[in-house]
Amino acid sequence: MSVVDLSALTGGLRELPPLALYVHFPWCIRKCPYCDFNSHEPKNGFDEMAYVDALLRDLEYSLPEVWGRPLASIFMGGGTPSLFSPQAMDALLAGVRARLRLHPDAEITMEANPGTFEIERFRGYREAGINRLSIGIQSFDPKHLKALGRIHDGDEAKRAVEIALTHFDNVNLDLMYALPGQTLGEALSDLNTALSYGITHLSAYHLTIEPNTMFAAQTPNNLPDDEVSADMQEAIESCLAAAGFDHYETSAFAKPGRHSRHNLNYWQFGDYVGIGAGAHGKISSHAGIVRQMRHKQPAAYLKAVADGNPLQSSQKVARADLPFEFMMNLLRLTGGFESRLFQERTGLPLALIRRQLDDAQAQGLLEGDGAMLRPTLKGQRFLNDLLTLFLKEGDE
Repeated sequence: MSVVDLSALTGGLRELPPLALYVHFPWCIRKCPYCDFNSHEPKNGFDEMAYVDALLRDLEYSLPEVWGRPLASIFMGGGTPSLFSPQAMDALLAGVRARLRLHPDAEITMEANPGTFEIERFRGYREAGINRLSIGIQSFDPKHLKALGRIHDGDEAKRAVEIALTHFDNVNLDLMYALPGQTLGEALSDLNTALSYGITHLSAYHLTIEPNTMFAAQTPNNLPDDEVSADMQEAIESCLAAAGFDHYETSAFAKPGRHSRHNLNYWQFGDYVGIGAGAHGKISSHAGIVRQMRHKQPAAYLKAVADGNPLQSSQKVARADLPFEFMMNLLRLTGGFESRLFQERTGLPLALIRRQLDDAQAQGLLEGDGAMLRPTLKGQRFLNDLLTLFLKEGDE
């Protein structure tokens, strides 16, 4: 098959994708040894209202790029957003509403850690307009929480879920498995405890040793081997399926109608403004797609906002990189995607990647009927192998 000359393609998006807002809160009480997110221990505290003011000024710099486009969702992540008071969250959301139009049923999520739960605070968050909580439980087992460096114990984890459910009917719990010294039975015990609360969304993550973390410098010597880890993954997926959860993304499970709309927008190659220290954004226009990143260190970020330019980098995505960028997101969806989305979200014809699609199907990694494309079970298990097929020549 002849090689398509990308420079000869005019491309261009006929319509813009949905738009979301991501807000990053960079502080944690204590940095966890497995965490590679942009989070910092506040040695001398922090001024929450000064940070909220900076976030809103940051948002104003992005308005010309997204003017007139409504927000479908807001996600407040970190770090630990629940270190901020309900009054700070109320001021932030009021400021966002004054600058951008929100869909009437916009999903507004805040991440929270069990060590920060107080009943009055979470009532205040709900009154401020937050309508979905994502709680970083990780485990209900005290010894595993200690091994992960978490600041809460098992009882605090359970209390956090109970408090959350008194004010929110849309709650996600984050669990991790393949933890140091963890058995299959212990992993399933964590899962069954989570399910006992009647939650509607759960994220289950395999513990991964990421570069530049404390675990990378001193890796625990009692991690489950690959076979045990695979058994855990399969047992968790089976248990959640039996409980009526849809495994709709690599690590995400939801009851019908409770999929995370914000995260689905990421995975469907939608747009998002990212504000806050180290936040990433993706903005489409009829001229192409731009990826942005804010300054990571909180002090550097605050200074950059004050100086009038919070961006550390802004780079247009090259046409040759768009197929991989698109597939890196869409192939996380276990149910697949409509093939028309490729052209809608990249501005490029699907014929451009026909050879790669044929190769993926020939290797048993991808299946589809023309209108739909989805990773097979093998493709889900070997996702990196599948994605590699869509790298531009010279990157393999």
